[in-house]
Amino acid sequence: MAKEPGDDEMVIRNVEFLGGMAERHGWRPESSLPEVAFAGRSNVGKSSLLNSLVRRKSFARVSKTPGRTREINFFRINNDFVLVDLPGYGYARVSKDKKSEWRPMIESYLRRTTQLRGIVLLLDIRREPSDDDRAMLDFLAEMEIPTIVALTKRDKLSKVAAAGQVALISRALSLATEQVIPFSSQTGEGRLELLEAITELVQAVPEADPQ
Repeated sequence: MAKEPGDDEMVIRNVEFLGGMAERHGWRPESSLPEVAFAGRSNVGKSSLLNSLVRRKSFARVSKTPGRTREINFFRINNDFVLVDLPGYGYARVSKDKKSEWRPMIESYLRRTTQLRGIVLLLDIRREPSDDDRAMLDFLAEMEIPTIVALTKRDKLSKVAAAGQVALISRALSLATEQVIPFSSQTGEGRLELLEAITELVQAVPEADPQ
């Protein structure tokens, strides 16, 4: 594959799985590195996006059954930051008991992690944002957590249709266009843009940190 322009800006050389947090206030790896978390509905294609992003085919297990991720999984990238894979939300066939376990765990992580620099929220470019998507965005806004929206499955639409959906979703969620990145795990479209956005999050100095 030909190298993308600027691809050396963030070459992912090393990926190390640190472990998973299975319950609220449960074990999590000790780390002083910045963290960037990925969230989205269980059928949004998060595993495929993560595999494409780090260029590791088995980095995040791709399952035909959405909702398989049961834990918050932590991966150290280049010893520069920690990528956090949050459990998928909103899948209808997941039991109510399981949903009630995941929500507090995700909210606890988001509220208590001082190293968190931002969230990449995944939405399906073909769909209107769900109530769960809107609730997550509202929660992130309340917490004042910087958020990037990646619109997955870009390759499923024509260029014109995709542009229309980007505009529609941006308006529906009152998002600035620079917050929205169309992404395709099949073609690699949006990969460089997402890596650049993540780099900016990682390098940003939190307001609470001493200058």
